[in-house]
Amino acid sequence: MHAVCVYCASNSNVPRSHLDLADAVGAGIAARGWSLVWGGSSAAMMGSVARAARRGGATTVGVIPRGLVALEVADPDADELVVVDTMRERKRGMDERSDAFLALPGGLGTLEELFEVWTSGYLGMHAKPVVVLDPDDHYAGLFEWCRGLAAKGFVNPASLDFLTVTRTVDEALDALRPA
Repeated sequence: MHAVCVYCASNSNVPRSHLDLADAVGAGIAARGWSLVWGGSSAAMMGSVARAARRGGATTVGVIPRGLVALEVADPDADELVVVDTMRERKRGMDERSDAFLALPGGLGTLEELFEVWTSGYLGMHAKPVVVLDPDDHYAGLFEWCRGLAAKGFVNPASLDFLTVTRTVDEALDALRPA
């Protein structure tokens, strides 16, 4: 089964539109018969994507560090909840269980996860799609900064092309489909 890893916010202060976006992504993953891998939280966008995926019949696999089980409110309804010791183990566990990666709007944790799979993919350490769903320019400043780094010679311009940036849920899911 095609497993899509979704990175997104667990902060409860996000706009309603972002919760709805996560819900639409979870529903879309389920509608395509795929499974969801995510950070294991039942809060905010993380919870929305997981609940929607399960509502549609998708299998959900959450990976969460022990220290965040209470803070991020570990999802008791996950089909599989993997509790690890560190954030590095979380990312490794999510990577190993996933065939593709999707970043929704998020904060520092989402950025860290995105940068790691983006960089490792560009360097040839995996051949899995890495997609950003950015319907409201949440990441516009980041991508402008990255293009500036490329212009200054700090980033290979080809690395920017490794990442697929989309505006709609359907575009994002199409970019994540199996080869």
